[in-house]
Amino acid sequence: MTPLYRHFVLCNLFFGVRPHGPMKWGIVAFLACLVFPVLSPALAGSPSAAAPVSDPIKEHISVSPQPQRIVALAPSITEILFSLGLSHRVVGVTRFSDYPPEATTLPHVGSYVQLDIEKIVSLKPDLCIAIRDGNPESVINRLESINLPVYTVNPQNLSSVMEALLELGRLLDAESQAEKIVSDMQARVETVRRKVATAPKKPGVFFQIGISPIVSVGSHTFINELITLSGGVNLAAGDTPYPRFSREAVIHLKPDILIITSMTRQAVFEAVKREWEQWTAIPAVQNGRIYLVDSNILDRPTPRLVEGLEMLARLIHPERFEPTNGKDR
Repeated sequence: MTPLYRHFVLCNLFFGVRPHGPMKWGIVAFLACLVFPVLSPALAGSPSAAAPVSDPIKEHISVSPQPQRIVALAPSITEILFSLGLSHRVVGVTRFSDYPPEATTLPHVGSYVQLDIEKIVSLKPDLCIAIRDGNPESVINRLESINLPVYTVNPQNLSSVMEALLELGRLLDAESQAEKIVSDMQARVETVRRKVATAPKKPGVFFQIGISPIVSVGSHTFINELITLSGGVNLAAGDTPYPRFSREAVIHLKPDILIITSMTRQAVFEAVKREWEQWTAIPAVQNGRIYLVDSNILDRPTPRLVEGLEMLARLIHPERFEPTNGKDR
């Protein structure tokens, strides 16, 4: 993957960035979903003393007994730290760290792919937390060369998001809060499983992430996992992670449900839905089951992914859930 591709792949998938400019938005949406990274190994040692931590980039790092000045090198990391109740220890974040809203007031240290090392150093951090496949390894190496400890996580699915939360909870003496969040996530996932388990039919779902060309998600993707957990069948399942489709091929699949994610400007988003509505041979069109969904709770590996699962489950099996506020159309 070239550096340019890597930039656009990761900016949307992990961090909810919507690039601007002359670039074709369909291609951006496609590239935004090419990668979900691999979780780092479990940490070792005691949080009560300087602890060597197993890390996928470096064999060991040492952190202070309890880091008090943390720089989050990706918006997803910022969100996780805030969810663990550690906002008072976060001294720097990257651009597009927009959730929770309080995070927007913190100093920026550049974007996740163009980190400002001087700014990071000026904040005097005792720990930086990174995304391995998002933050450039050269920058991580540079930070470590000047004795700034860096710990990396890379959750790739719901279970590994939970593992990452527990890892960071142990590392940062927030284990109780991490366990509470994970317990809540597990309970909500199980509720979805239970509600859709006895549904008489698993609707065929076509999940569109790219506009021009039309791009969907294959078997080895995070969204495929969410569709399956939600009681649907991913009609694009297969070995190709992000297959392209002609419009005729989608029509031939006869999807019961067509879901379009908002990885583009709103006007284009709405136009794509109107275009599909012209093809009345598609069951999803006949039954009014074309949905536009906000990708914000689907494209960051954080506790809010469970909200994304619940949203998809309500769209796929609305009969199994209480009515919502109609946010997803």
